[in-house]
Amino acid sequence: MRWQEVTVVSASMVGMSFLVLGVFLLLGKWIRVISPSLQKLFIPSSLIGGFLALFLGPEVLGTIVSWTGYYDSSLSNGIFSQEILDVWRILPGLFINIIFATLFLGKKIPGIHDMWLVAGPQIAHGQTIAWGQYVFGILITIFVLSPVFGIDPMAGALIEISFEGGHGTAAGMAATFEELGFAEAGDLALGLATVGILFGVVLGILILNYGVRTGKTEVLQRTSQIGLDERRQTGIIDFDARESAGKITTRPESIEPLSLHFAYVGVAIGIGYVILQLLIQIEEITWGKATGIYLLTYIPLFPLAMIGGIILQMFLDRFDVYQTLDRNLMMRIQGLSLDILITSAIATLSLTVIGNNLMPFIILALVGIFWNLAGFMLLGPRMMPSYWFERSIGNFGQSMGMTASGLLLMKIADPDNRSPALEGFGYKQLLFEPVVGGGVFTAASVPLIFHFGPMPLLILTAIIMSFWLLLGLFYFGKK
Repeated sequence: MRWQEVTVVSASMVGMSFLVLGVFLLLGKWIRVISPSLQKLFIPSSLIGGFLALFLGPEVLGTIVSWTGYYDSSLSNGIFSQEILDVWRILPGLFINIIFATLFLGKKIPGIHDMWLVAGPQIAHGQTIAWGQYVFGILITIFVLSPVFGIDPMAGALIEISFEGGHGTAAGMAATFEELGFAEAGDLALGLATVGILFGVVLGILILNYGVRTGKTEVLQRTSQIGLDERRQTGIIDFDARESAGKITTRPESIEPLSLHFAYVGVAIGIGYVILQLLIQIEEITWGKATGIYLLTYIPLFPLAMIGGIILQMFLDRFDVYQTLDRNLMMRIQGLSLDILITSAIATLSLTVIGNNLMPFIILALVGIFWNLAGFMLLGPRMMPSYWFERSIGNFGQSMGMTASGLLLMKIADPDNRSPALEGFGYKQLLFEPVVGGGVFTAASVPLIFHFGPMPLLILTAIIMSFWLLLGLFYFGKK
């Protein structure tokens, strides 16, 4: 979200909006604790809290009140004030920058050669699925959605933005869609991301059962091994087994360690902002001025914040002799930001927009789900030289909307990390996230379609997908 577009509200109302959001996060957690069905589906508490807020907001409760014929202005927005909703609407576009800035902060950046040796098959497989989401999304838009339903061709990028990118990327791209005249795409993307998470976990558990029964898994041998222990499933850690959330790297009397880490995040975002402004200026004085075509102007900040985080981490690796950055503390900042983003994004989701575009929404969701399943079932065993199931299940979970979903499914498939799946998945992110799944190309795909139409992007993404597909099948798959 562009900084100048932030709605002006009072400071007290901003504080109140966070307090109310915290209440719904807490309610979501305890609803999950007392609901075995939600636990078995591994639904995040932030998603539950977001749906509860959505139900009590203008889209559901406010609409129900209007249907009854009883008009009460105090209930037109549900139980929330307009100011709280205004703050919630801008939070996803702000917190996505924090999430992407923290992706690589605190991680040791390995050499390309080392990453390629361990994660090469997973990189090729994940890239094939990601670029395929563009290919099939644009194809279905060109031949069905645009001619039949009159939807904007930019909808061709929605599957990759929503499924591979998840709620964060969907929320971060909302401002770009709005600037390019396709404002309803923001809600469609968030809706698709929600579908992706729900179906990703449900289908993932079904796939795990199928894999064990048919002997496709190398680690799990019995279906009784599928799942997590009761405590882990509820999300509560036993008192005696609790671990530290992070290491204190500085003395609090000098600077609070969490404050220092938050400052690092701010520096990473600042580096990304400077890079973005430089790119915009370069575009202005080069091809933008000559042709009138502007692409970089519409790229949101969050992929550049990720680049800023990588640059800062490389700097710290070389010059921070005290090692003041702790990865676990950075993960806590990232996790908090993701919970706030998901809850506020779902709470302000426009069901009206989805209802007005219901058939295109369903078609895009089905195409994305079927392609991801095909990528797992058909390509996984042919592109992975060993432990194909354990490696592919992580890519499947991520391709359905969240990196956390991929990690969860890998943890169930390989609880003791006997396969190279987890290590390869971590390395894969270093060559994956900067480009797709919320990376630079994800951000650029929408303005590219806007300026040049869907066909050139279809050709480009098909070529890139074919490269990764052939590499996986005939290089890694033959080993």
